[in-house]
Amino acid sequence: MDLYILYYLAAGAISGVLAGLFGIGGGMIIVPVLIYIFKAQGVPEAALTHVGIGTSLTTIIVTSISSLRAHDRKGAVNWNVWKRMAPGLVIGSLMGAGVASVIQGNSLQAIIGIGAFLVGLKMLFMKNKSLEENNLSKLPSPMGQTSLGGFIGIVSAIFGIGGGTLTVPILSYYGLKIQHAVGTSAACGLPIAASGAFGFFVFGQFLDPSVKDALPNGVFGFVHMYAFICVSFASFFTARIGARLAHKLPAAALKKAFAVLLLIVGIKLALSSTVFRGELP
Repeated sequence: MDLYILYYLAAGAISGVLAGLFGIGGGMIIVPVLIYIFKAQGVPEAALTHVGIGTSLTTIIVTSISSLRAHDRKGAVNWNVWKRMAPGLVIGSLMGAGVASVIQGNSLQAIIGIGAFLVGLKMLFMKNKSLEENNLSKLPSPMGQTSLGGFIGIVSAIFGIGGGTLTVPILSYYGLKIQHAVGTSAACGLPIAASGAFGFFVFGQFLDPSVKDALPNGVFGFVHMYAFICVSFASFFTARIGARLAHKLPAAALKKAFAVLLLIVGIKLALSSTVFRGELP
């Protein structure tokens, strides 16, 4: 267990920097890393991906708090947009957790990998006239923003991410400059993670008893508490570092860096999925 604790701390440190820098909860990195670690620990294949996703969402609660506080100090969180999106984020995340609980987790990796890759391509090559300043006139109606939150919440909970993969490019498209899109995305990660983690904890109670008995100590529902504590501890501190870097880098460079991250993670997730391989990642 001691060796695994070091792995969890290292994963948390890296995800924290990414969360602060790009406004993501770190789930795009944490989920595949946790799946790899949990597989080495002997988590049954029937619950492997679900425990990875549920634990990832739980860690994002802490990461998002640290990240959003750092961005808010810079005035980069648009709380009006957040308030309109939040109800959709909460409802959507609960729905997403329910959907994920009845789907084979590994098959989802190919879908999100391809999606992340396409979003990265779009951000890398898409022109954005509002890159240096906000243009809030492009935002949809309040109900439209709530609906966007619902869509983001569903997808994010299914894949164990804080929503930045979707929220940052969507808010950027609708007129928020990249720093504000990142900051607002960090705030959106909190309701996504809290609702999604609760859903995975509850739906995990309905696991087959034989699978439950094979789970290692510390797993409750679809949440691995030891991993949650270690990853959260490390990411809470390093998220601040990433947030500071986000406000020092030029907007164009930050956008390109975020796009490249999506391309890399998208390729990795897709190629490691059972769609392309006959084994677990």
